[in-house]
Amino acid sequence: MNEQLKTGTALIASFLLLVVGAFRIFTDQLEDMSLIVAYIFAFSGLIGVITNGWKWKTNKY
Repeated sequence: MNEQLKTGTALIASFLLLVVGAFRIFTDQLEDMSLIVAYIFAFSGLIGVITNGWKWKTNKY
């Protein structure tokens, strides 16, 4: 597995965490997930998207 594939996979996973957290925050459909967990998902997903996007952009493959 090369670095570009690892970074791309981490970027997609972070984006999915961000989407699930934001979906729970803005809608009330996932009642099994507490709101604190949704904020943790959204915050960690946002940090992951920013850092992995920056890593993807700056690395020369």
